[in-house]
Parts: sequence; structure tokens; C-alpha cells
Amino acid sequence: MSYHHRAPIRASHPTTPAGRPWPRAALAALLAVTVAACTSPRADIPAIGEVEADRLLFERGAAALDEGDWRRARQYFVEIRDNYPQSQYRAPARLGIGESYEQEGSTEAYVRALAEFQDFLSLYPTHPRAPFAQYKLGMVHFHQMRRAERDQTETRNAIREFENFLDRYPTDLEWTPTVRERLREARDRLSEHDFTVGHFYYRAKFYPGAVNRFRQILDNDPEYSKRDEVYFYLGESYAVGQAIAEAIPYFARILEEFEASEYAEEARLRISELEARLDR
Repeated sequence: MSYHHRAPIRASHPTTPAGRPWPRAALAALLAVTVAACTSPRADIPAIGEVEADRLLFERGAAALDEGDWRRARQYFVEIRDNYPQSQYRAPARLGIGESYEQEGSTEAYVRALAEFQDFLSLYPTHPRAPFAQYKLGMVHFHQMRRAERDQTETRNAIREFENFLDRYPTDLEWTPTVRERLREARDRLSEHDFTVGHFYYRAKFYPGAVNRFRQILDNDPEYSKRDEVYFYLGESYAVGQAIAEAIPYFARILEEFEASEYAEEARLRISELEARLDR
């Protein structure tokens, strides 16, 4: 019985188109790109024209959005936007693109989110989800609001967009409660900013400036959640400035509107003191 000699099998080294071996660094980069391509969402995107491809794309985009995979979600939604002009999912896909940017949360992403939601309202002003897009415009600014002692440009922008929602969609039932809550929070932040300035004047003993700023809060935002604090320091500013008659009503309003306020007991004492001074 004869045996044929066979050379040992050796792994061949990949070569360039010119027949020369790839450098190790270049080979590693090529492999990385190949692996990325194999795992890319593109492999999960149905062919254009495939039955219910737009629905599958939308469902996969929504799932990716729920998972916090914003870039993958955008790929699915953009595929619908760019390749399925007659799809019923095209409009909500545009909203999905905006939401993916909003949830990504970087400064650049917020700019892109605003553009997406504004485009939606321009293209689909009567769409059933237009109120949602308007709400999201407000929320993008809301996410960027700064602390009370900082610049309040984004707070004012959020207030403007939430007020636009209430003006444009007065009969909306789905988002109006949430919009009102966020609007209250934004207005509170702006009033808190004004209070910070007024309190600075108060501590600096510049009482006319403090009075003007505190009164401005009450004029601009009569439903401010922390009005008891404003009443107290407005009353104190008047009292220290010897305007006793003007001070007493503000202490009284604390007792009338905020019985459980941390300023209630002090307000009660101040009323007694100031009324005694008036009787002298």
C-alpha cells in the first residue's frame, strides 16, 4: 500500500491586490471594519419594497430608542424618511429622529432635535401628533435650563414654547397636563432667579432695589410656588425701610395663603411688632 506525501496545510497570509502581504496594522484595521460592517444595523434593514418594510423599520427604531441606542434608532427612522415617502410611518419616524437627538442630550444633539421638531411642525401642521412635537420643542429647552443663579435664556425659551402649546392646542387632552406642570417648573425657575437678585439687594441693604425685584416677581408670576418667601422679604424690606404700613399686608398674606409656611410664625411676630409701632 503506497502513501502519497502531502505538504502540511498552512494558513495563508492575506495579500494586497498587488500580491504583497498586508502590514499588520492595516490588516487589523481591515478586520475591524469588516466586523463592524457585519454587526451594523444595515444588516437588519429590509430591502426597499419588501412587504411591510416600513413597519419593520419603525418597530426596530422604536425598540432601539427604548433601549437608549439613539444612533441605531436614527438609522431606522432615517431609512423610512428617505426611502418611503408615501409611508404612514414617515411622519412619526421624523419625530423618532427628533427624540433620538433629544435623548442623546449633548449640546449639538439638542440643536438637531429642535430642527427636527420644527421641521415636523412645518411639514405636518395639522398632524395628530403636532401637539407632541410642540411639547417636545419646549422640553428640549427645558432640559437645558440652568440653575437659578445662572443665565435663564433656555428657561425663557422653554416658557415660550410651552405657552405656544397652550395657545395652539387648547383642546389637547393628552399632553396639556404635562405641559402645564413643566411650564410651572420653568416659571418657578425664572422667578427663583429674580428672587436671587432681590435677596442679594436685601442682604446688601439696598432695600428699594429689593422691593422692586420682589414686586416684579409677584406682578410677572402671581402663582409662583414660593410666594411666601417673597412676601416675607418684601415685608422685611418695607419694614426696615420704615414703610411699616406697606409691610404688614405682606406678612398677613403669608398667614392667609401659606398657613404651614416656615415663615408663618415669624410673620405673625412681625405683624404684632409692627402694629405696636404704629400705635405709638
